[in-house]
Amino acid sequence: MINDIEIKKKLANKWFIFLQSEICRKFEIIEKSKSGSKNFKKRKWEKNKESEGGGNSFLLENGSVFEKVGVNYSQVSGKFKKEFRSKILGAKKDGKYWASGVSVVAHMRNPKIPAIHFNTRFIVTDNSWFGGGIDVTPSHSDKKEKEKFHKKLKEICLKNNKNYNHYKKWCDKYFYLPHLKEPRGVGGIFFDYETSDWEKNFSFIRDLGLGFIDITTDIINKKNMVKWNVKDKNKQFLKRKKYIVFNILYDRGTKFGLNSGGNIKSILMSLPPLKN
Repeated sequence: MINDIEIKKKLANKWFIFLQSEICRKFEIIEKSKSGSKNFKKRKWEKNKESEGGGNSFLLENGSVFEKVGVNYSQVSGKFKKEFRSKILGAKKDGKYWASGVSVVAHMRNPKIPAIHFNTRFIVTDNSWFGGGIDVTPSHSDKKEKEKFHKKLKEICLKNNKNYNHYKKWCDKYFYLPHLKEPRGVGGIFFDYETSDWEKNFSFIRDLGLGFIDITTDIINKKNMVKWNVKDKNKQFLKRKKYIVFNILYDRGTKFGLNSGGNIKSILMSLPPLKN
């Protein structure tokens, strides 16, 4: 059993670095499968003098498959602002934290393919925990795709003795636009504050990361060549506007990044292409 928090931090961070690289590798293969010539562009960033660490963002824009996809990695530490500490587990005492993770948002050229979001993270304060999730936001209904997506997530949860139904309900509640009284997409799973049994939680995080690659590849490959028209694209643009509203007003990840001194461009990478 691993009890040393420094070892846990090193193992988690090493995994996130590998996962970012693997996601980018797989996504470039998908992009080139449709005669795409776009590659990811890497941009490094470092935190300010009040905190330490940094990260990098891999961004691919205007591709044949991916209209915009960002794959972010960060490893940061410092102190939360006093007004933010009460909202973070274990941060009330002195506000110190360490955090590492990967986040991905993919907005697709073909409007028949849903936008896909994924993130996993490991955070250390006076406590330590894993969090993350996967969800998809289609602009066109596809019952079979939705059922297969949730089935795969359920399999990953069951394999790791995780409560899929609880995670699913958490996701449905989290990714909800209260002012419109509608969900952002078709859900997925969402979880936070996974504090017990670090080894089992770490195994779950790894399975979820690899599962994300499998799920995404399957969804894209099935619809990559499906025809679409201007009406379909306009429907996608409408959904993207709602996506922006959620990320700016409600997303905890956005708020966490801003309050922990993260890189603004990387934090707002999740916003869809600004086109109408």
